[in-house]
Amino acid sequence: MRSIVGDMLQLRLGDAADGPMNQRLYRAVREAILDGTLAGDSRLPASRDLAAELGIARNTVVHVYAQLQAEGYTHSRQGNGTFVTASLPDAYLATGRSRRHAAGGPSGPLLSPRGADIVGRASASPYQWGAFMPGVPDVTEFPHRKFGRIFSSLWRNPPPELLTYAYGGGLPALREALAEHLALTRSVDCDPSQIIITEGLHQAIDLTSRLLAVPGDVAWIENPGYWGARTVLRANGIDIAPQPVDAEGMQLPATAESVEAPPRLIFVTPSHQYPLGSVMSLARRRQLLALARRWGSWIIEDDYDSEFRFSGRPISSLQGLEPQAPVIYLGTFSKTLYPGLRVGYLVLPAALAEAFQAGHAELYREGHLLTHAALAAFIGEGHYAAHIRRMRMLYGRRRAILTTLIQRRLGEEWLHQDASDAGLHLVLNLPDDIDDKAVVELAHARGVLTRPLSRYYASSEAARGGLLLGYACVPENDIARKFEVLLDSMAEVARRKA
Repeated sequence: MRSIVGDMLQLRLGDAADGPMNQRLYRAVREAILDGTLAGDSRLPASRDLAAELGIARNTVVHVYAQLQAEGYTHSRQGNGTFVTASLPDAYLATGRSRRHAAGGPSGPLLSPRGADIVGRASASPYQWGAFMPGVPDVTEFPHRKFGRIFSSLWRNPPPELLTYAYGGGLPALREALAEHLALTRSVDCDPSQIIITEGLHQAIDLTSRLLAVPGDVAWIENPGYWGARTVLRANGIDIAPQPVDAEGMQLPATAESVEAPPRLIFVTPSHQYPLGSVMSLARRRQLLALARRWGSWIIEDDYDSEFRFSGRPISSLQGLEPQAPVIYLGTFSKTLYPGLRVGYLVLPAALAEAFQAGHAELYREGHLLTHAALAAFIGEGHYAAHIRRMRMLYGRRRAILTTLIQRRLGEEWLHQDASDAGLHLVLNLPDDIDDKAVVELAHARGVLTRPLSRYYASSEAARGGLLLGYACVPENDIARKFEVLLDSMAEVARRKA
């Protein structure tokens, strides 16, 4: 059986075909050590095995190994074989393949203008777990035994059609289970054929903007709003037009005629505005639908965490408010199960379903059908609904603890006035003289994660300071201690300002 090291050396020998074999092999092994391909303490194949893999004489390999050991690149262990030296002198590392690669690198910009814009505006955090990271569920509470049992039973003898590419928007069984679930819990009006399973919300937004808009089209987004939607829309050449929000959701013009350049796309979070938390009123929902029909616009409804409402009746979807509404409904399992699952979905008007199925398959060549089958069974057996009910109670308790702490330690006015009793985070207002980004940086250094509200605004001119405090992933007995760290960080930033 061929080894990975043997395959790598075979390629390098092919790249350097000049000279005797012993010199070529010596250079290939030495350069692999210098550029880190062969890491310190890694074991080299036995001389007999490597000679057989490369089709060369064993004495050639023995000679090369001896030369490398004499120069300090390798060492031998009695009875165990030949190993790369754990720590090479700096003088060794300054020579060889890695230096030549560095000198021959491109001298101009590495990224395209679009790539540089995406990276320059990036808001994704490398830290995704811990108090008070917003938007993250408690993944430790996921019923992995139940899900694992379902997945294992499928994996024992999976049919071939579950191990190939997907076409048609995802596994029919999952789309059927979702259609039933969404009709019962979110008043979404759809047939399973109108559902496309995606790899998260970003892919759903990307597919929608590619198939329904062209570069230069306008998209209205909430301000503040979800940075991920802005990033994906901009990457596809869509012009962003931020719209302010208030206690009733996105503010809208009084008449359709008052807008000179109507939007092609309107991105909204009507059931729980992200990040402030307001609920779009019924009157404004109807106004938005009427405007979209008049303009020929498409509404993208992001229903990211509406399952977690802790008081009052559930908020029905915008999609199900009127028949044949010009709405594309987006949902995800990232908040209800766990983000690493990377499964989302969109619900389309019937007239778009077939085209989106073809576009999805053409652009992404998705699979994950075995995961789709496990999710379908998980929903069908009632585990999904039971998990949501249990987590709704858990998150409600954690939200109440954090809210009470804020009210007692800071005062009622520190809670954002538009917040509804729902979701996985709340917004903490900050005085104008406290820099929310500075608080986030200092709290992070002390082991507490949060996000600055100002980063969710499309421009710094309209930005307001605040903190997004995610409570879902914080154990109840840890909330008070972490909140004290946050208070100390806020006080330190205030002292620096003074």
